[in-house]
Amino acid sequence: MSSAEQVQSALAEVSNPVDAIGAARYFKSGPGEYGEGDVFIGVRVPALRQAIKPFAQLPPGEVQLLLDSPVHEHRLAAVLILAGQFQRASKPRTFDAGERTRLSDFYLAAVRAGRVNNWDLVDSSAPTLLGDFLFDRDRGVLFELAASDILWERRAGMIATQGLIGRGDASTTLELASVLLPDRADLMQKAVGWMLREVGKRVDRALLLQFLDAHAAEMGRTALSYATEHLAPELRAEYRARK
Repeated sequence: MSSAEQVQSALAEVSNPVDAIGAARYFKSGPGEYGEGDVFIGVRVPALRQAIKPFAQLPPGEVQLLLDSPVHEHRLAAVLILAGQFQRASKPRTFDAGERTRLSDFYLAAVRAGRVNNWDLVDSSAPTLLGDFLFDRDRGVLFELAASDILWERRAGMIATQGLIGRGDASTTLELASVLLPDRADLMQKAVGWMLREVGKRVDRALLLQFLDAHAAEMGRTALSYATEHLAPELRAEYRARK
């Protein structure tokens, strides 16, 4: 049976101390920054994905050990393994409703326990383990996350809607974006603007424009910039001028 220790050893083999220094700076792990105290060993994402392939069936207890690690790449490995397990449980030939529920609940508990605590951890997992799972279910938990005082919970709630957008449903994205308009945390501004942009690109451009018509004047500059990024220059300028 695979173990967390084996995963950690596999990651150590492809780690690079120089990359660790750069990652610590990139993910803002210094005093007072959003990732304060995070620990890096320097494993780039392509190498990490390759290293964890033999551990696709890692048992829940071992995944939990990775999530409890202070090392960023160990936690990233954990959420990617969980997302892969969820995707396999969602395929028609291997569909397992009970396993999907278990994995989503397990992941949500990790989010609430503060183990999914940087933007790459959130972004690589929330759309699958929350968004895809909640497509045909009550989505109240996303609003609970969005109301949290904890940045990573709010981001998980917003970014999870990418999984809904991918299936053609923009309703929750637009509702959450309205709720989160006053949130001026930079990583939330980017999350809201990014998901609104995805609504316009992947669901219906008219829905994005309707939202902007109603809210552009009250949106933060970063959110508005992200949301309008792919509009024609003159239309983008018109919305941004409403600030």
